[in-house]
Amino acid sequence: MARRSTSAVDEIAERKQAHLDLCLREDVEAAAKTTLFEEIELVHDALPDLAFDELDTGTTWLGKRLKAPLVITGMTGGTESAFRVNRDLARVAEEAGIAFGVGSQRAMQKRPKSGWTYQVRASAPTTILLANIGIGQAREMELAQFEDLIGALEADALCVHLNVAQELVQPEGDRAFDEGTRVFRQLTRKLSTPVVAKETGCGISRRVGERLREVGVRNVDVSGAGGTSWVRIEALRASEAQRLGALFRDWGVPTAASLLQLRGLRLHTVASGGVRSGLDVARAIALGAKLAGVALPVYQAYQAGGIDHARGFVEELVRELRVAMLLTGSRTLRDLGRADVVLGSRLQAWAPKSVRRRRTS
Repeated sequence: MARRSTSAVDEIAERKQAHLDLCLREDVEAAAKTTLFEEIELVHDALPDLAFDELDTGTTWLGKRLKAPLVITGMTGGTESAFRVNRDLARVAEEAGIAFGVGSQRAMQKRPKSGWTYQVRASAPTTILLANIGIGQAREMELAQFEDLIGALEADALCVHLNVAQELVQPEGDRAFDEGTRVFRQLTRKLSTPVVAKETGCGISRRVGERLREVGVRNVDVSGAGGTSWVRIEALRASEAQRLGALFRDWGVPTAASLLQLRGLRLHTVASGGVRSGLDVARAIALGAKLAGVALPVYQAYQAGGIDHARGFVEELVRELRVAMLLTGSRTLRDLGRADVVLGSRLQAWAPKSVRRRRTS
């Protein structure tokens, strides 16, 4: 496969930096569509028979124990400033006992010398670290190249992100999305590291979940609609994309709806896309998620006040989750996953016929 020119690789790095800058100064979230987390009502337990100190927010994922069911999902890489963000947020994740993912390693794949901007294992020596590459690049890569990306990070799993809508709005984006299913089949059969299928703000439907499971995928980050809109970000970045970006800004399956769609498929789901509070995390767990993912709010906290602010935001998420657990009488996350919920009509409309909510109060 021919290597891109240095200028083309530099353009990738510049685009990644522009994405981060836009996230700080512009409204980059969905316009009208919500995550539908507000359609999940957790039933109050007035007699929980629990003490706050005995609550256990721990969980196991990818063979490692986490203190809380959270992951800081991939955002950036490829530049010196991106390295600082990755390094510091990886440190926050390590201290909090949660998982951490780097942004797309596309720049690293094209120019290996930029690999150091993703290498944060020294800042997160024990927690889960996720490598990341797009499906558009994955379809052109050899198995050894995946192993190199993962090995360079000492990562615990590889996220292959699905960003069709973003690429279509991006003027210089990919236009070929064939062979994606083949890529996942090959990786799950031949790669020694677990694979996570990760959307980027448009959610994953039941039909796609079934196809992923058929080819061996067991971990899925739904990254649903209602939070950060990468379609919106690309429209802000390029004037020629504004009409298309405005039309498809709210495209996708809402995060809560995606969780509901995937119920019963025996997938380990990460609920990212518009998670803004510990109550959102609790709602996601109650609807079947294994973990919840955050990106934009923790990055904004980091930029507002450095590591201390980012750490404080994560601690607040966990505190809010614990409050929701006590208020539902849930000592563990397993208990929370069995807690009584009431779903609103807009969310229920997304439920597949084969998956009916098993509890209503």
